[in-house]
Amino acid sequence: MAHIDTSGYKVIDLEFERAVGMPDMPTHFPKFSYEVVHMHEESDPKIQGVRTSAWGSMSGNEHTATHVDALCHQAESGFMHGGVAINKETETKAGFTVYGAETLPIFFNRGILLDVAAVKGVESLQPKYEVTDHDLLECCQAQGTEITAGSVVLVNLGNARFWGDPERYLNCPGVSAAASQMLADKKVKAVGADNFAWDEPSHYETDMNCNGPGHLILIVRSGINIFENLNLAPLVESGHKEFIFVASPIKIKGATASPVRPFALIP
Repeated sequence: MAHIDTSGYKVIDLEFERAVGMPDMPTHFPKFSYEVVHMHEESDPKIQGVRTSAWGSMSGNEHTATHVDALCHQAESGFMHGGVAINKETETKAGFTVYGAETLPIFFNRGILLDVAAVKGVESLQPKYEVTDHDLLECCQAQGTEITAGSVVLVNLGNARFWGDPERYLNCPGVSAAASQMLADKKVKAVGADNFAWDEPSHYETDMNCNGPGHLILIVRSGINIFENLNLAPLVESGHKEFIFVASPIKIKGATASPVRPFALIP
């Protein structure tokens, strides 16, 4: 293979470090845990000689830390995306037989950062603030950015700076139903934000009779994936608003989400 020159590219990591005690939605169980279960000193020199080994075990909810939602994650009045019914054939304790995390694509798309916090002149939006469709359009105009079909739109709330303070991180702003609908109408590939729920988690949308309305609009009605708990701080600091968005979900059969290592590739 000929030499591939990668020197002209910058890679910005968008994943938070995974650690015990990190911010996690209160209703999600089990919580993330990690333990070294085999120490180096437990290796048998009669078998391994001077080489020693260590390994560990981890567990937790699929929606912990940086992840992408699969389409089976949400349903509306008993139906998933495309009118697929929730029943004993599609939903089992062993996993979903449709729209599981193994069906998630590899994302290699035009990426757009909409830095709403910067346009509002703050480091972080206030807790419970809901980003409107007008906020996103104002951001596009200020940045000179166009939202195009097939792109991945990342909304900076300024919430990533509180990752080390779980209580404050979880008391977060989010994206409104109107903003989610606008992005769905523009047929984006996926969306993401630096909070744990995309939506503002305490808001109940009376017109839709649900909380988390963006999840119904995007996932169920439009087949658009949502990235949550993105570390957007390094991307904001870079000053780049457009980039190549890359993410490769783990193929966990039947799972409702996948941990993911997303990054922005800037030529």
